[in-house]
Amino acid sequence: MLIDTHTHLYLPDFAQDLDDVIAEAQRLGVEFFILPNVDCDTIQPLLNLTNRLHYCLPAIGLHPTSVVGNFQPCLDKIKAMFLTGSFVAVGEIGIDLYWDKTFIKEQKEVFSQQLEVALHKHLPVIIHCRDAFSEIFDVLTMFRGRGLEGVFHSFSGGLDEVLWIRNFGGFYFGVGGVLTFKNSNLKNTVKEIPIEEIVLETDAPYLAPVPYRGKRNSSAYIPLIANSLATYKSLTFEDVSKQTTENAKNLFNIKLMSICH
Repeated sequence: MLIDTHTHLYLPDFAQDLDDVIAEAQRLGVEFFILPNVDCDTIQPLLNLTNRLHYCLPAIGLHPTSVVGNFQPCLDKIKAMFLTGSFVAVGEIGIDLYWDKTFIKEQKEVFSQQLEVALHKHLPVIIHCRDAFSEIFDVLTMFRGRGLEGVFHSFSGGLDEVLWIRNFGGFYFGVGGVLTFKNSNLKNTVKEIPIEEIVLETDAPYLAPVPYRGKRNSSAYIPLIANSLATYKSLTFEDVSKQTTENAKNLFNIKLMSICH
């Protein structure tokens, strides 16, 4: 059994063949799909899907690239969702300085507010970090020792970042299609991360693994990522599948159930 811990199946990219994509992923052993929100416009499409399919599990948060000057109304709406909705995580949240550094102050504030929500609701966080490890770590330092848990989605750091995160405690490393890229440094980094601290993800429809790089990603490609991780960790596919599934189950408090296809 496998779990895709980060996929955006509710996006328009899957509007024409969503059920087929999910069926193919299930055929290949992917039994649960964790779907993080990104902004206020995607709340309803996310809930429409997760309410229809019990093995699609919702997370909700304000993505850093969606943080602009007047962010509070959307953030307040997302916070209010936690009063009535049931979610497996707060996310995806974080800091992204790759595209634009204009709202770095606002991104830090939104990130911090959502970390507080996660602690209040006893939920893990899904952290998006792009060109911003220093800034992410600055914010997390203020939460040290408070029991924060989560995953660094699509982890892109090196050994220094691995050591900092492991020292902080409570976090897993999300590994996806980038691991299969020819020039990726991730293949060396994962050798230094215990398999007990890794979860698998696709980030579909983005970051498709080889041999589908540049095309629409799919949750059905999780086995390709698991195979690649098994190679670099000198483990069997079965070992990777079993351990990463256990990791995801523990992090997101997934009650494994029998799924009728």
